[in-house]
Amino acid sequence: MTVAQIADHLDTAILGDLTAGSTVVRDIDATFRRHGVTCCAMEVSSHAIDQGRGDGTAFRVMAFTNLSDNHLDYHESMEGYFATKAAMFTPERTQIAVVDIDDHWGVRLAAGTTTETWTCSTRRTDADVVATDIRAGRLSAEFTVHTPHGRSRVGLQVLGPHQVGNALLALTAVVADGVDLAAAAEGVSSVTGIAGRCEPVHAGQPYRAIVDYMHNTAGQHAMFPYLWSLTEDGRLIAVVGATGGRDPGKREPLGQVAARYADVVIVTDESPEDEDPGEIRASVLRGAHREASAVVIEEPDRRSAFSTATSMAGDRDVVVITGRGSDTFRRYGTETSFLDDQTELRRAILDTSN
Repeated sequence: MTVAQIADHLDTAILGDLTAGSTVVRDIDATFRRHGVTCCAMEVSSHAIDQGRGDGTAFRVMAFTNLSDNHLDYHESMEGYFATKAAMFTPERTQIAVVDIDDHWGVRLAAGTTTETWTCSTRRTDADVVATDIRAGRLSAEFTVHTPHGRSRVGLQVLGPHQVGNALLALTAVVADGVDLAAAAEGVSSVTGIAGRCEPVHAGQPYRAIVDYMHNTAGQHAMFPYLWSLTEDGRLIAVVGATGGRDPGKREPLGQVAARYADVVIVTDESPEDEDPGEIRASVLRGAHREASAVVIEEPDRRSAFSTATSMAGDRDVVVITGRGSDTFRRYGTETSFLDDQTELRRAILDTSN
């Protein structure tokens, strides 16, 4: 959909990472405003910050989730990565800073901000907004949120216990911006899914099939134990890979962590960009082969990898497609093609069940 079409249907818009120049972003904002959009949620990556793509955009609220060893090919060190992120949390960039202090980088950021700051935590009681009485089941979670404006019970319909922290951060951001707590809690509780984030795919199969964006080891450590809990003593079958043009140092660890948790690891291509896809796969495979307990399979073609996974799946198994989430384009050198993991996984399920 075009920006105008989005605005015709919503009074709130959501933008992905800033991929264009700052003047283009301002033009998009102006288009939103002309079509009646009153609020926009935007992801601003560390690359966008460093390259000035967010310059000229003033934010009402800026939220910090966590920091993990990602994008170090670009930032070279965690200190450099942190400094880039921290540059957004100043009075010149945002009126309100919202910081998750379950992460030690968050603790450090909150201690150094010079703008109005709200902290949140699922573990610490000294935060401004705290989640307590957390009950995380296999298919849902609930918690009580405590804020300076009262408390409310929140029920989540999205998969994964890690979603409690994500929901708490979102709640903190909107409450800090003046939204009524009860309305915010009701809104978060009404969300039934997030594209590419632990997203289930249903096509009549007896096993669970999920697409998840996990593309670094921190995400793997958060997601794989939960996915394992869904297997009901079955197997966890994971399709993994790595994207080209990004930190090559994380590729072997991606394979190793996947093989540590999963029973079967199928290594395939994501979006090689300008790199040799075989070399990317080789790095992931080296990591996977370090864990002797997993069955490791190489299948370069992503659609074929999905079919391999679904053809192996039994009633109590879980199939997870990792790495791309809701991304729908991939590039092999000069060739760009469309591939939607949710659509292709559903097709593989139907094909292998017939």
